[in-house]
Amino acid sequence: MDRLDNTVRPYAWGSTTAIPRLLGTEPTGEPQAEMWMGAHPGAPSRTGRGTLAEVIDADPERELGAAAVAKFGPRLPFLLKLLAAGSPLSLQVHPDRAQAQAGYEDEERRGVPVTAPHRNYKDANHKPELICALTEFDGLCGFRDPLHAAALLDGLGVDSLKPYVDLLHARPEEAALREVLTAVLTADPDEMAYTVTETAAACDRLGGDHAPYAGIAHHYPGDPGVVAALLLNHVRLQPGEALYLGAGVPHAYLDGLGVEIMANSDNVLRCGLTPKHVDVPELLRIVRFEAVDPGVLRPEAGPDDEEVYETPTDEFRLSRYVLPEGAPAHDVTLDAPQILLCTAGTVHAGEHDLTPGQSVFVPAGEKAEVSGTGTVFRATVVL
Repeated sequence: MDRLDNTVRPYAWGSTTAIPRLLGTEPTGEPQAEMWMGAHPGAPSRTGRGTLAEVIDADPERELGAAAVAKFGPRLPFLLKLLAAGSPLSLQVHPDRAQAQAGYEDEERRGVPVTAPHRNYKDANHKPELICALTEFDGLCGFRDPLHAAALLDGLGVDSLKPYVDLLHARPEEAALREVLTAVLTADPDEMAYTVTETAAACDRLGGDHAPYAGIAHHYPGDPGVVAALLLNHVRLQPGEALYLGAGVPHAYLDGLGVEIMANSDNVLRCGLTPKHVDVPELLRIVRFEAVDPGVLRPEAGPDDEEVYETPTDEFRLSRYVLPEGAPAHDVTLDAPQILLCTAGTVHAGEHDLTPGQSVFVPAGEKAEVSGTGTVFRATVVL
C-alpha cells in the first residue's frame, strides 16, 4: 500500500481557499483547482517507489490485477480528484468511446498536433465523470425541457432573446434545442455580446431562478455560453450528493468542493464560458439534444457499511465509508486496484494514518482495512 503525494493544479477557475481548508494548510493566494490522484501522465501521483505511472508500468498485473489488465489494458483506467471551483468552468461535453476513437484517428491522420489549441481529441477514450459534493456544490447538467427554457428566457424581457423563445416553442424537442444552441454559438459576436449584457442585467435584477446565470455572466461578460447556459438545468448538490455526467450531456461546474472521478481521458468539446477553442460543427455532432432530469445520486447501502454511488461505467466505481467513533475495522481488500481518500476525521488505512486530503494506492489483492473516525472515499473499477 503506497501513500500518495499528489499534485494540485492551479487552473484559473479554482478556489483559493477550499482545498487548503480541507488540507489544513495556509492559502497561497493562488487558485488551487484540482488535486489529482492516479497515474495520469499529466501529473501522476508520487510514491516511495516512483510515480504511480512508473510503478504500474513496471508490473501491471501485480499492481492492477490480471482481470483489470485483461479488461482495461495495462493502465489505471480512472483518475480521482479533489475539485474546488471558485468560478464557473467551461460549458462542455464529452464524446462516447466510438466518437472519441473516430475523432482521434481522424486528427492523427490529418496530422493535427496533440498540443494544438484547436485539437479536439487528445486520446481515443471516452470521459464519463462523477462529482460528489463535499460542500454545497452548484452546477449545470443537461438540457431543460424546451418549454421550461423558453419560459426562463421569456421572463427576462430581453428583445433579442425572443427568436430563441419562438424556436423553443415551435419545434420538436431535439430540433428546438439544436437550432437554438446553433443560433447562439454562430451569432454575430457584437450582437451576442449586447444580448449577453442585457441578459446579465435582467438575471441580476430578477434573481430567483435567474440568479445563478447572473453570476456566470459576471465571470464571462459577453460570452455566448451565458445564453447557452440558460438552456441547462441548474443543480445544487448538498454534501454527499452526486451527479453522473455521461457522453453528450452538456454540463459545467459553477462553485463548490467535491470528489470527482472520471475515465482516464482528456477529451473535452467546449460550448462556451471559455477563451479556448470552440469547434461548433464537431460540438453539434457530439451533443445529445434531449431534455434530461439531472438525476441527483445519493449513495446506496452496500455490504459492510459501504455506501456506493451507482453508475453505468466500468472504468470507475466510487463509494465511501462514514466511520463513527468506535466502529469496527472494514476489510476493503479487492482483486482490483483502488485509491482510498480521507475527506474528514482521521482514518487508518493499513499502516497509514490519513487526515483530510491524504490518500493511498492499494494494489490488487493487497490486504487492506480501514478504521478510525471520519470519512474515506474508495475509488476502484468494476470487473
